[in-house]
Amino acid sequence: MQKKDLRREQALEYHAKGRPGKIEVIPTKEAKTQRDLSLAYSPGVAEPCMEIFHDIENVYKYTAKGNLVAVISNGTAVLGLGDIGPEAGKPVMEGKGVLFKIFADIDVFDIEINEKDPVKFVEIVKALQPTFGGVNLEDIKAPECFYIEQRLKEEMNIPIMHDDQHGTAIISAAALLNALELQEKKIDEIIILVNGAGAAAMACIDLYEALGARRENIWMFDSKGLIRKDRTDLDERKSRFAVDRKDLSLEDAFEGADVFIGLSKGNVVTKEMVAKMAPRPIVFAMANPDPEITWEEATSSRTDIIMATGRSDYPNQVNNVLGFPYIFRGALDVRATQINEAMKLAAVKALAELTKTAVPDIVNMAYNESAIAFGPNYIIPKPLDPRLISTISPAVARAAMESGVAKKPITDWDAYEIELNKRLGIDNQLIRALGSKARKDPKRVVFADAENAKVLKAAQIALDEGIAVPILLGNPDIIQDIAEINNIIIEGMEIINPKSEDVVKKRQEYAEIFFKKRQRRGINKYEAGKLMKDRNYFGCMMVETADADAMISGLSRNYPDTIRPAIQIIGTEEGVKKIAGMYIMLTKKGPLFLADTTVNFNPTAEELADITLLVAKEVKSLGITPRIAMLSYSNFGSSDTPEAVTVRNARAIVKQKNPSLIVDGEVQGIVAFNKEILRENYPFSELVDNGNVNTLIFPNLSAGNIAYNLLQEVGEADAIGPVLLGLKKPVHVLQLGSSTRSILNMVMIAVIDAQYKMKKAVKA
Repeated sequence: MQKKDLRREQALEYHAKGRPGKIEVIPTKEAKTQRDLSLAYSPGVAEPCMEIFHDIENVYKYTAKGNLVAVISNGTAVLGLGDIGPEAGKPVMEGKGVLFKIFADIDVFDIEINEKDPVKFVEIVKALQPTFGGVNLEDIKAPECFYIEQRLKEEMNIPIMHDDQHGTAIISAAALLNALELQEKKIDEIIILVNGAGAAAMACIDLYEALGARRENIWMFDSKGLIRKDRTDLDERKSRFAVDRKDLSLEDAFEGADVFIGLSKGNVVTKEMVAKMAPRPIVFAMANPDPEITWEEATSSRTDIIMATGRSDYPNQVNNVLGFPYIFRGALDVRATQINEAMKLAAVKALAELTKTAVPDIVNMAYNESAIAFGPNYIIPKPLDPRLISTISPAVARAAMESGVAKKPITDWDAYEIELNKRLGIDNQLIRALGSKARKDPKRVVFADAENAKVLKAAQIALDEGIAVPILLGNPDIIQDIAEINNIIIEGMEIINPKSEDVVKKRQEYAEIFFKKRQRRGINKYEAGKLMKDRNYFGCMMVETADADAMISGLSRNYPDTIRPAIQIIGTEEGVKKIAGMYIMLTKKGPLFLADTTVNFNPTAEELADITLLVAKEVKSLGITPRIAMLSYSNFGSSDTPEAVTVRNARAIVKQKNPSLIVDGEVQGIVAFNKEILRENYPFSELVDNGNVNTLIFPNLSAGNIAYNLLQEVGEADAIGPVLLGLKKPVHVLQLGSSTRSILNMVMIAVIDAQYKMKKAVKA
């Protein structure tokens, strides 16, 4: 089986496993008792029905319409697949719905319509207006898409946008404004070449003109050449972009041009063509997956160039996800009757301005940079920037109000920004950020439990996605059999059997090092050699001797047996007396960091303080500001039992060692998360005005372990962990029964831990 086939199989499994597809409908109200059901349906439902009957605007008050967008397609231009039909296009529409939800908390029904006649298509969509607060048209071929969008905008009074047209235009326009500023050029003076004459290209030109570009200075090329006024094969749409000049080839047009916009196909532009452009040129090669010219070729041809593509593996990615979720969010929140030019321009300018502000740590962390800043390689925000929702949506909402299309104006903009950040949790990009950071600098990760299908699958995904370079420990024959049975490709992965005669020399080398470490701590020379046949000991020695960068283990072993070799071989960081275990719980309100959940049974106040400081350092390394609640069953001295006093004293020690840390306690869990209770009863607390709590320190292992298990099983939070804190080098332990996804998440943590500790070692 080839890697291509495997990816196909994984994609199919992803969509088919469990509940088929990617979306479901979840009730937002209680529906457990007979009373609940009577209110939800008959007879109680009659009351909101009549309220809406008397005033149709009440539909936004009593139904989901105000946060519901239709993603509508007929499947005639699906991604790069073409006219594959509405059913075949449905997975894409569901995917678009997922993006709306995870980036802007907008609910979506995807609707695939079996109709190619644009007139009939319009009538069908128009009839759906009572259900939706907005319509996102998707993957409809040109020229029908122009007619459909225009008619629907004229005949419906809810926001309509064909993202294929306007998404690229909005994002690229923001990038263009910033690139022009850096290149010290004026938009009304530049020559712009556009290769491609589809819906996106036309929308780009219209928006660039709205920003000040001159039509006569924009030269559009289609497959037949320059779109000129003397051509007789132009339809009405293309005729709008025809210029009055003599014919010239695309190659000749590069002579002296300031900007190239590519929305065509890959590899149609050469280094020589770019070399002919005017001083300080701008090249946006946005064809996917292969740009019109590669980043390497374009940047090697000119030192004064600013380059952008549609790809995520290079700087300046023009990605529609920077726009549509937040544009619709702002439009819905003011109940706009349309998405007009003013709202699009507001999104453009908000994106451009956001690029010039200080980048949050979580974004720097995600892209493995120390200080991303406005410049030639950063002219547009990163898709993982959590500030996008609170920057673009208010700008769009304000523009809707100022242009007279908002039916529900916003009066308190500060409260609106807080509400937007609460929708997703401003730190809820964590997993996407971790994956991005890991891919920037993958490390060699030892999988000590490689004789397991879930571990092998996680290793294969980690390799495919460029997250890690897996090293598998175990019997090669067993591993090969498991891989073959489960259709897992392990080609290219190193397999080492610590018990094999092939590694006798390496075992001896490791045993000698281990013996020197433990010879006065109860280990004799024979035992040292014998232990090196154990995969955990062998794997830890690989990390200790830099034969590997990190290790994960524990899927098939108990916890003490997994961490003991790590403590004996690798040891703790300088100043750390005891290691600790932390879980990352991914909740709807953002990540929560819980400790100690796995190691220390009944820590003293000093030990609890050390655990708190270890966790704070780890959370900061992930690009998140820790806001810590030290939990107890009492609140700020309400009990003087030994358990409460321990937490109280631990907090005092923490503040003594790190006065700037946001930390308070002892405090009950409900109080820590309830700002009203805190403000009314404990206004002195640091947790009142410093953002929402994201880190929980438990008084003992029992409390922490019970809490994370309850959150995982009852609270439906995804768990990553346990993450071991305080070791010199990265060794992390898997929870018994971990899923493939959980294992992969731990691989990301291990890689990032290795990146951080290796960088720290180099500085030392």
